[in-house]
Amino acid sequence: MILKAVKLSRSTTPLSRTIRFSGPVSNGSVSPPLRLLHDETNINGPNSNPVVLQMINYALSHARSQKSGESYGQGLLVLEQCLSTQTSEGQCAENWRGIALLAMSTLLYERGNFSEAIEKLQRAENLKQSSLGVRVTAMEAIVGLHLQSGEDDTSSVVADNCLGLLRRFKPESGGGDYSMVKARTNAVKGLVELIHGDIESAESCFKEFQENEICNGSAALSYGEYLHATRNYSLAKEFYRKVIEVLAEKKDFSDLNALGSCNMALEEVSLAANFALGQLEAHMGNFADAEEILTRALTKTEEFFGSNHPKVGVVLTCLALMFRNKAAQERSSAILIQEGLYRRALEFLKAPPLESEGEETKIDRRDIVALARGGYAETLSVQQNRKGEGEKMKRWAEAAWRNHRMSLAEALDFSAPSNKVLVIDGRTSRAI
Repeated sequence: MILKAVKLSRSTTPLSRTIRFSGPVSNGSVSPPLRLLHDETNINGPNSNPVVLQMINYALSHARSQKSGESYGQGLLVLEQCLSTQTSEGQCAENWRGIALLAMSTLLYERGNFSEAIEKLQRAENLKQSSLGVRVTAMEAIVGLHLQSGEDDTSSVVADNCLGLLRRFKPESGGGDYSMVKARTNAVKGLVELIHGDIESAESCFKEFQENEICNGSAALSYGEYLHATRNYSLAKEFYRKVIEVLAEKKDFSDLNALGSCNMALEEVSLAANFALGQLEAHMGNFADAEEILTRALTKTEEFFGSNHPKVGVVLTCLALMFRNKAAQERSSAILIQEGLYRRALEFLKAPPLESEGEETKIDRRDIVALARGGYAETLSVQQNRKGEGEKMKRWAEAAWRNHRMSLAEALDFSAPSNKVLVIDGRTSRAI
């Protein structure tokens, strides 16, 4: 494993070519292009629209096949045409309009166009005749994008509005499985509270989740992360595995109340669940399993997003942290491995120069950049000829770190006396 990690930290080729593992992280190949849904009831009945379904499938598949600006533009044109064909009134037509808008927002998000993605999601949210599931999906994705962008106050407002929407629906009028949608809505608020560092408020959001049959997909993942952060490792592991197993079976649309878009889409949730499971194994001291799972998650991340995507840097940062804590526990050294992983992670994350002010600068994936810089600083500070560089990097990372629950030092060392454990949410690239 150590030799593989050395190759991984030094390689200039895509990491998925450097190291591959077999095993049930998710499906054996890249997830099918559509997969916008998470849960277990079926809507492919009288209200199905095979033409719209085919158009959405084609648009997403074509856009992702080349991952170019042109292919994404063509995919969006197909979805615009799909949207324009839904001219009738009623809930069924509104639902399909909403699904087309969710697909459009996903493509825009994948190209980094968050503002237009949110505009499409807001249109889906405002489809008054559509089912509760479609509207909750749109609001969940809006929350996810604001969290990823570090716009925490806005994410909290949208999550509260989502709860307000739920309260305006009676169970019999919500459409589909109301309890699933309710669990999902509470989980959206719970995720916001987790990322804001308010564990007690998050607990109140997840109080009905002890019966894990009521939630799947993104909601189950958020609850698993709450359990993980509060050190209920055995139950967290159950939920992570449940998410992975359920999503591995999804092939197409299955429930209007379990749609997903942007960083809350099925592919993202599946990857994030595998990523969380790898972190959990490391926190339990199962470092061989952790390395294997995280490396498989890395391969899947490269396959889905591309080998140079910032999310590759997120997984590399977590791998470096795993090696750091493995070395500390085993009283060994993995300085060169950590240094290589942190350096590559910062390249993928497009970290700003050290000359910038960490506290003031607008930084994409701020939490992860601060973690990677902080960890990198540790590896430099123990090298006599690079100690000054390490100290400068440490000051930058501490200024950039904004987590309310733990200090950067606590986040880097989960064996610290504070008994706090860091969980990185793979969907939003935020530290819990």
